[in-house]
Order: sequence, then structure tokens, then C-alpha cells
Amino acid sequence: MTATPLILQPAELAQQLDAEDIVVVDLSGAAAYARQHIPGAVNVDFARVTASRSPVMGLLPPAEDFGRLLSGAGINPLSHVVAYDGENGLKASRFLWTLDVAGHARFSLLNGGLQAWLNAQLPVESGPGPAVEPGAYTVGFRPEHQADREYIRSHLGDPSVAVLDVRTAGEYSGADKRAQRAGHIPGAINVDWSNALVGGGDLRLRPAAELQTLYSGAGITPDKEIILHCQTHQRSAHSYIVLKSLGYTRLRGYPGSWSDWGNSPDTPIE
Repeated sequence: MTATPLILQPAELAQQLDAEDIVVVDLSGAAAYARQHIPGAVNVDFARVTASRSPVMGLLPPAEDFGRLLSGAGINPLSHVVAYDGENGLKASRFLWTLDVAGHARFSLLNGGLQAWLNAQLPVESGPGPAVEPGAYTVGFRPEHQADREYIRSHLGDPSVAVLDVRTAGEYSGADKRAQRAGHIPGAINVDWSNALVGGGDLRLRPAAELQTLYSGAGITPDKEIILHCQTHQRSAHSYIVLKSLGYTRLRGYPGSWSDWGNSPDTPIE
């Protein structure tokens, strides 16, 4: 299983569903999961993947709570976790980013999620999920893949660091205001997260060569440390997984994202 890619195709997952170390995690809501899910997948409540301190959303949950969530899903430190959701992959990506911050080594994103699985005419199940034997997973969140407001402020103007704002152009410009203050972090580069998708209703990722051009053309290059954010670090978690799949190693997600920066009275904004 060490060769399982970070971006996993539906046909590849179908061949590995019976592997003992694979845990397929469905981040859809409970009702959607009950209607249809990948055979053997366990449903994880996304509300337990993030935390909030109003008006700041999308924070990391307490590490011990996330550890209990993993244990209840039958995940242990050696599991290869494959995550998907029934929407656009954002919840699955946020779950995987949190795994990365927790130091979990083996995980994949199902390319295109449940929609791609259905389009490939692969089997689904309905009703309750499999019986899971809870384990014990002790989680400690590591600092190297996350950034906070002060870390970003201390690196503004640093040529070795790029802030990647994956929100829409309207959010970036300030025309679309979703916090007390609108605009963007000074010097941030805007690449809408959805530009990584095939588009036209196809939620799969574009070919790797096109993705490399998309990001490098905007100045997001592997030699830099990349700090990613959106409004609550769901869209930017997706872009984090995409860049990681392209070989970027110096990546940090900003939990809270613009709901933190834009609701702070003294942060610099362009």
C-alpha cells in the first residue's frame, strides 16, 4: 500500500477496497451517507473535524477530540485513509489536511469524490455503515503544516514565502465581503481553488501538467513556502492537497483563514 497515490482514482480504489489497511471515510452528511456510499466506507461527522470561536470559523478541534474521532472510525496510525464526500471534495480535503497536521502518514483523496465513483458505475451500499471496532489513537497537532495570524504577519514581504488566497476574485478584491473587513492579505496571490478542477460539473482534478502550469504561472513555485487560506480553510485545504500531490513540501494551511484575518481590527489589508 505504500505506492497508493495521494490522488486516487475510483478504479484504483475499487481494486483495493478489501485491503486490511484501507479505511474509506465518507464526509457526507448522515442522511446522504445512508442513501448511498462506497461499500465499507465509514461515515465521519464533519462538524467534529473543525471548531469555531465566533466569528472565527474553521479552526482545529482539540487534538484529543480528533483522536477520539479517528479511533471511533477504526483509524489507527498505520491505516491508509481514503477520504471523499458527496459534494466538491472540500470536506474530504479538510479532513486530510487535519490528518497531515496530526502527522498521519498515509492518506489519499478520491479524485472527483462520490460523483466520480458513480460516473464510473462502481457499486454503492445504502443504510448503516459497517460495524467498527474503536481503537485508541493519540493525536498531537504539529506546527509545520499550519500558520496563524502572527506567523503570516511576521513573513509578509519575505520573498521565500508566498500567501496563496484561493477565494473568488470578488472575495479577493473586497467586492464580496464576508467578514467585518474585506480585501486580501498584502502581497497574497489569488488562484481560485476551483481552477484546479476539470470544470463543467466534473469535479475531478485537471491533469498534473496543467496544474503545475496553473500554479507556477502565478508564482506559486515549489521552492517557496506556501501559506494557503480561503474563508474558513476548506477550499484552501483542497488546494493544499493538490499542491502536495504535485510535490510541494513546504505547505501551511491557515485555520480560521479570512474569518480570522478579516475580523481582526489591526491586520494589514489590501
